[in-house]
Amino acid sequence: MMSPVAIAILSVSMSADAFAATIGRGAQHRPTVPQALRSGLVFGLVEAITPLIGFALGVAAAGFVQAVDHWIAFGLLGAVGAKMIWEALRRDEAEAEAVGGKTASRGLLALVATAVGTSIDAGAVGVGLALLEANIWLIAACIGFTTFALATLGLLVGKAAGTRLGRIVELAGGVALIALGLKILLEHLGVLAV
Repeated sequence: MMSPVAIAILSVSMSADAFAATIGRGAQHRPTVPQALRSGLVFGLVEAITPLIGFALGVAAAGFVQAVDHWIAFGLLGAVGAKMIWEALRRDEAEAEAVGGKTASRGLLALVATAVGTSIDAGAVGVGLALLEANIWLIAACIGFTTFALATLGLLVGKAAGTRLGRIVELAGGVALIALGLKILLEHLGVLAV
């Protein structure tokens, strides 16, 4: 059973990629509030669906990996967190390319592709949550709502402030995921009290 604090940390961490991506989109496209809300809804729905898919895959494999499930959850969360940190540290190169003339498309297909790209990691987290027998419906709803709110905010912040803030948020989200994975591992090993 995950605590409300752990669910909140997970939700914000899973939303960090979307927040960072939408800051960039907001800086490029200057959306209105209704456009930001619609785009945020797309990000939120996709981000809520992907952990459900990962969870279903994890349930199918749970019987085979029950003895090492905490290691798998730690590995998945750690890998996702490390990837987020790596991408945050490399973000300046991507921003330089965007300024050099390669800007993101405005269409619905580009929006959905961006939402899917930022939510793939949530599928891996869903697998880990299945191994922990977590309440996936509650967690997916929290992740989806948080992503909707942060993606909408990211578009509006990007419109006003540019892309630099997205890098910081993605870096913090990666660190939080690694810490959450370590906490799960230490609890299952009996080092921390549950």
